[in-house]
Amino acid sequence: MAQSHPVFARLYARARPAMDEQGAADHRRTLLDGLAGRVVEVGAGDGGNFAHYPAEVTGVVAVEPESYLRAKAESRAFAAAVPVEVVSGTADRLPLTDGSIDAVVASLVLCSVPDQAVALAEAFRVLRPGGELRFYEHVAAEPDSGLDRVQRIADATIWSWFSGGCHVHRDTATAITTAGFTITTIDRFNFGPVPAKPHILGRAVRPS
Repeated sequence: MAQSHPVFARLYARARPAMDEQGAADHRRTLLDGLAGRVVEVGAGDGGNFAHYPAEVTGVVAVEPESYLRAKAESRAFAAAVPVEVVSGTADRLPLTDGSIDAVVASLVLCSVPDQAVALAEAFRVLRPGGELRFYEHVAAEPDSGLDRVQRIADATIWSWFSGGCHVHRDTATAITTAGFTITTIDRFNFGPVPAKPHILGRAVRPS
C-alpha cells in the first residue's frame, strides 16, 4: 500500500546524508556486516543502506510505502553492488512467502510502524528458522530522565504528525523479544537529535 508524507519525506531525504556523515553511515555498515543470502529491508526509505550491503547478499527486497522515498530508492538501487528490488508495501503486510528470507533488516523504521507487534510478527513469518533480524532504531530514554519526559510529551502532542508517524518513546528491544526473537547482540548508544535518541543496534535470531 502506497503512503504519502510529502513534507517529511523530502526533509528526510535531505537530512539523511548529513546524518550519515555524522556517524549513521558507520552504524549502517555495522548493521549489515556479515549478511548473506536473500534479505528484505523493511521501510527502506531513500535507499541509504543499499551501498553498504556486502557482496555475499544475493538479493534485497526493499519495501517502502512512501512514494517519494520509494522513487529515490529506485534510483539508488541501480548503483548498489548487490541486486536490489524496490517494491511498494508496508511492514504489516510484507509481499513475501513464509520462511523465504535469510535476514530482515529494520533500520529506523520500527519507530514509525502503527503496531510494532504486527510488524515484528511479519518479520518472524517471512524469516526462515535460524534467520536473522538486524535492527538499528532510536528508542525510549532511561525511565524518569529528563529526556524520557520530553519523549512522552513529544509522542502525546505533535511529533508523530510532522515526522511521518514516528514515535520516540518505544521499548523496541522488548518488542523484539516479545515477538519471539532471541536477541544475540545489542549495543545502546547516544546518537542523533533530541528527542530521537538514544539508539540501539543489534541482531536477533528466529529460533529454529
